[in-house]
Amino acid sequence: MSRTTTWKKLGSLLGIGALAASLVACSSSGAAGGDTVTEGKLTIATGEPAYYPYVMDDSPESGEGFEAAVAYAVAEELGFAPEDVVWVRTTFEAAIQPGPKDFDFNLQQYTITEERSANVDFSTPYYSTPQAIITVASSPAASATSVADLADLLIGAASGTTSFQVVEETIKPTQGAQAFNNNDDAKLALETGQIDALVVDLPTAFYLSAVEITDGVLVGQLPANAGVSDDWGLVLAKDSPLTQAVNDALAALVSSGKLEEITNTWLGSDQGAPVLK
Repeated sequence: MSRTTTWKKLGSLLGIGALAASLVACSSSGAAGGDTVTEGKLTIATGEPAYYPYVMDDSPESGEGFEAAVAYAVAEELGFAPEDVVWVRTTFEAAIQPGPKDFDFNLQQYTITEERSANVDFSTPYYSTPQAIITVASSPAASATSVADLADLLIGAASGTTSFQVVEETIKPTQGAQAFNNNDDAKLALETGQIDALVVDLPTAFYLSAVEITDGVLVGQLPANAGVSDDWGLVLAKDSPLTQAVNDALAALVSSGKLEEITNTWLGSDQGAPVLK
């Protein structure tokens, strides 16, 4: 998926044709402070830990990293100054379970799915990415050029993620999907030979294979028809009074070019990763 295609897709999904109404809503969205979990503050959640390139040095308060920067940009559109943003941490799976939330919105690469939407609200997408396969040079997965080449190998992913769903539903390894608590555990399993390959989203794949994994190899990205949505949304409590204001804020960020600027700064291009057949 090219960067131009990504932004055309997001522009369509965010309804830029209705931007005039959105901007009016955004201009008065500071009043949303009364709808937040703490009056006058915007409480944003991310993972524990939060990973590069989404959050730098596990410090979202810095605003450094793709999702940290997106969070502060949305906060600004909602009328909150940086000092009025409060960060909390959640596990990936806890945030998408039904029930009350201790955050106003949560971002940690949540793919929008129908199943999850039964429990929480999602914003319109702020990013779209394919899933990708990474391995090490000594692994039999390093020479794979198709999804079928991976079927007889040990393929892992963090449980509860879209990446794990892709292993189960698209790759369908004969030995079953190998589940891990998080990407750190899965990465260690790859480095120690417990699995042959690991599925993560493409930006994470670029980083892990180039920086964190010795002799890392980015095998390729899964095709667009892999069967799993790759659009990421902010998570809010079900029927949150903030959902529409957050959508309006994202629409304004797309229209102004700010969201694309943030994306290009922290994630760069998705070119250079071959598409597996």
